[in-house]
Amino acid sequence: MPIDHLKLPVEKLRWTCDPAQFDFATTDDLPELEGTLGQARALTSIDFGLDIRESGFNLFLSGEPGTGRTSTIKNILKKRAKGEPAPQDWCYVNNFKSPDLPISLALPAGLGTELEKDMRELIDHIRTVIPKALDSKEYEANKATIIEAYQEKNNELFGKLEAEAQAKGFALQRTVSGLVMVPQKEERNYTQEEYEALSAEDKEKLDETGQELTERLNDVLRQVREHEKGTKDALAQLDRDLGLATVGHHLDPLREKYGPLPKVLDYLNAVQEDIILNLEDFKPQQQMPSPIPGLKLPRQEPSFDRYQVNVFVDNHEVDGAPVVFEPNPTYNNLFGRIEHVMQMGGVATTNFTLIKPGALHKANGGYLIVDAREVLINPFSWDALKRCIRNAEIKIEDPLEQYRFMSVATLKPEQIPLQAKIIMIGSPWIYYLLFHLEPDYRKFFKVKADFDSRIARTPEILKDYALFVASNCKSEKLLPFDRSGVAGLVEYSARLVEDQGKLSSQFMEIADLIREASYWAGKEGCGAVTREHVTRAIDQKTYRSNRIEERMQELFDEGTILSDVEGGTVGQINGLGVMQLADHTFGRPSRVTARVWLGRAGMVNIEREVKLSGPIHDKGVLILTGYLGGRFAHDKPLSFSASICFEQNYEGVEGDSASSTELYCLLSAFSGVPIRQGIAVTGSVNQLGKVQPIGGVNFKIEGFYAVCKSKGLTGEQGVIIPKTNERHLMLNDEVIQAVRDGKFHVWSVETIDQGIEILTGVPAGELQEDGTWPEGTINGLVDRRLREMLESMKKHGADKDEKKELPAPATNGGA
Repeated sequence: MPIDHLKLPVEKLRWTCDPAQFDFATTDDLPELEGTLGQARALTSIDFGLDIRESGFNLFLSGEPGTGRTSTIKNILKKRAKGEPAPQDWCYVNNFKSPDLPISLALPAGLGTELEKDMRELIDHIRTVIPKALDSKEYEANKATIIEAYQEKNNELFGKLEAEAQAKGFALQRTVSGLVMVPQKEERNYTQEEYEALSAEDKEKLDETGQELTERLNDVLRQVREHEKGTKDALAQLDRDLGLATVGHHLDPLREKYGPLPKVLDYLNAVQEDIILNLEDFKPQQQMPSPIPGLKLPRQEPSFDRYQVNVFVDNHEVDGAPVVFEPNPTYNNLFGRIEHVMQMGGVATTNFTLIKPGALHKANGGYLIVDAREVLINPFSWDALKRCIRNAEIKIEDPLEQYRFMSVATLKPEQIPLQAKIIMIGSPWIYYLLFHLEPDYRKFFKVKADFDSRIARTPEILKDYALFVASNCKSEKLLPFDRSGVAGLVEYSARLVEDQGKLSSQFMEIADLIREASYWAGKEGCGAVTREHVTRAIDQKTYRSNRIEERMQELFDEGTILSDVEGGTVGQINGLGVMQLADHTFGRPSRVTARVWLGRAGMVNIEREVKLSGPIHDKGVLILTGYLGGRFAHDKPLSFSASICFEQNYEGVEGDSASSTELYCLLSAFSGVPIRQGIAVTGSVNQLGKVQPIGGVNFKIEGFYAVCKSKGLTGEQGVIIPKTNERHLMLNDEVIQAVRDGKFHVWSVETIDQGIEILTGVPAGELQEDGTWPEGTINGLVDRRLREMLESMKKHGADKDEKKELPAPATNGGA
């Protein structure tokens, strides 16, 4: 079978963007990009998630960092929110019945600050008016009249009682124990001797009279207490009338203004009632005497903070629905907090004016954007967020309260209804973890917007890419790109995803390259960024990160790592691997060797035996046994021992991309045909001998090319790759030029037979009708060797059995 067609032409080694397809001189001629570049699936999901209003349809934006998740959702919400009504203001006010349970008030946007201003002006005015009313002559006269009436009634009662007592020889006297009736003789109290000198009949009569007068005194005292209560009620009513007259007409305009808000009216009525009950607080306070002579104490003024309005969420300046992005979603930042003030003595106090809002309160009626990872790593945030969504309300609590040894008196503000769309942004890994391990997640985040890391390359996308470059240059005041610069950037984007038909949508990395290319163009004093500047930016970026790659290349150059790129060797081949160190990825060749011998051990993977291989690599090696059995064991059993090893491998190996390499090595070892050492191989294989695609094909080819270049290019060197990887080729300029000059080659194969013919120069051979392989072919040589090994094993086994059947030799022992 001819193999010349398997060698790839230069045109297939890379997709080149034609600058002539762009109709601009520089990106300064282009408008900025409107919308998002690609991501049709994600945009459709976002539109659905934002439109549907049922509970639980919050969004999770899944995708790799740098794919535009945050910028996309911000731009969409920015436009969308403008057409939506501004949400309500929220205020917290004092609960006069239960001060530890502040009341929340919802008002139309802008009325919250007005209510706070109205209440402040009301209290300031009342603090001036009430003291004047309390000092007025009318109030004093009415108060004096009530007190005088009280005193007159009491005087009348006690006057009658004293006259009655005097008539009966008793007097009303005040003692330390209160008022008592004392018998009198000649207008003085009885002495003890005089009382004892009385006859029993006189004593009894005197005691009866005293008892009657005492009962009469008790009746009078009862009437006095009733008069006192009535007087207090009358004074309270006087104060109430004064308060109503003073405060009522000031509150009436507020009642009319906030009439459509019943809860606000209830609050205003409670304010009026509290002012009336505490009129004394509005009087000027007297200076307290100092317990230490010469020390002047500050005047203790009553606090009127209880009448303040805490404008908790103010939306009067919000244009449409709020869009809040919380970069640090701690519990307090999300759900609010209650602050405390340290008083003298180290006592922490608080009140409703110290209740502060969180991001959920600010986003209520709009949209909240949070990073999923940040929410999950902050204690209490995720569980509290679930509760808020489940109960459709935001409740401010102290998350540490349940962990304290002693409870601390604090506030429990009234909860606020939650009506917000919550958008979480995270990686696919976090999405799948939450979906499978968090039962409540699928109830509350039912819409997934999946951002792809690559997008199809179409003429429309290429134009949008140019607009994206223009937007970045204008927004960050960078140098404009000319057509060649944009073309170079687009090619780099295709290189990132290793696909000639797709482009990268990891715009963070693309934007970084735009900035770096602009820097190098500016350093050279150019007015626009060209392809050369983009190439230099890529080279400099690689240079900053490839120290380890260069160190490994030195090991190849010094011969520390053994690698042959010329000649032919039986059972030895150059495999290709990829190493990724943070932000830098590179390929390097690895020598693979195989040895075969008589035995029944089968395939021995040395890496597996010493636990230096992963399960995928082990699977690839086991597939080789299936391939050999299916191809060569149709007319005989296989009996052999073989070992495969990655030489000088100390860090482990994973993946099946070397399975075809190992198979080529085995075929060479069985057939005895040497493999061209100037050709490296990559590709996985199935049991049918089909070569399957692998990843990192560009890095692998470039890595082997670097080794061949350092040892000397002969024109016979190259790499064999799977045919299905042809579309993934985006090789660098140096390799492309070497191929163009005939110094390096790239072959693509579909089967093992094609690859072994390239590596050995010997036809693989096809199975004939009689079940044999053509003489002199690779498959024929392998089949013959396997038969010889089988016959040798049989003969070895027969000799062994024959030795077992021989009689034991005679011994010369004595009788």
